[in-house]
Amino acid sequence: MATWHNQAEVGEIASTVLLPGDPLRARYIAEKYLDNCQQFNDCRLMYGYTGEYKGKRISVMATGMGIPSMGIYSYELINYYHCKNLIRIGTAGGIQDYIKVNDIVLALGACTDSNYAYQFDLPGNICASCDYDLLKTVAQTAEEMNLNYHVGNVYSSDVLYRQEKIWKSWQTVNTLASEMETYGLYCNGLKYNAKTLAILAVTVNLQTKEEVSQNEIEKNLDKMIRLALESAIKL
Repeated sequence: MATWHNQAEVGEIASTVLLPGDPLRARYIAEKYLDNCQQFNDCRLMYGYTGEYKGKRISVMATGMGIPSMGIYSYELINYYHCKNLIRIGTAGGIQDYIKVNDIVLALGACTDSNYAYQFDLPGNICASCDYDLLKTVAQTAEEMNLNYHVGNVYSSDVLYRQEKIWKSWQTVNTLASEMETYGLYCNGLKYNAKTLAILAVTVNLQTKEEVSQNEIEKNLDKMIRLALESAIKL
């Protein structure tokens, strides 16, 4: 069924969906990595495509920026389109000095300053965590690909241009990186029974100020994208 945000009909989206934030990155992935690709959505310019990678049917769809936007698209993919595996593929800022630019972070859990989970009426704070089987599959694939990766918690913030003292506070509890969407994805995965994981490419280190050039960013995201695709064919 089509929604206000997604024009696809049930069956047009694969059970495994890769979720970049950037709509142009979704199109880039579809055109560069997928065979027999068909576009299922351009509503609100949140491009979505379904194709094949090494014979496996896989979809890729943009989610936009921030937890509210991720919350909308992941909710609909799970509840309206019956998607089972939702893998965020995005960028993050490393907040530990040993997290290098071009490293990959697999988000075990997501800390936050968001009140997104307030809607669930819980008598406490939710532990927003990924699916272990999905994490294990991706970690094993990263080992096979000889990628430099880290597993741990990330900080999902509602604010991009935050004060330095904020991320430095999260640094003290060994949070690996800062980004803006994973918490919403994990909350929806836990609430609505879908497997979720965030694979994050580190494009800047907030501590050391090392940064990937904007002109080189797609090239440097290739490892993350291929890791997600090679993992997806095992699901």
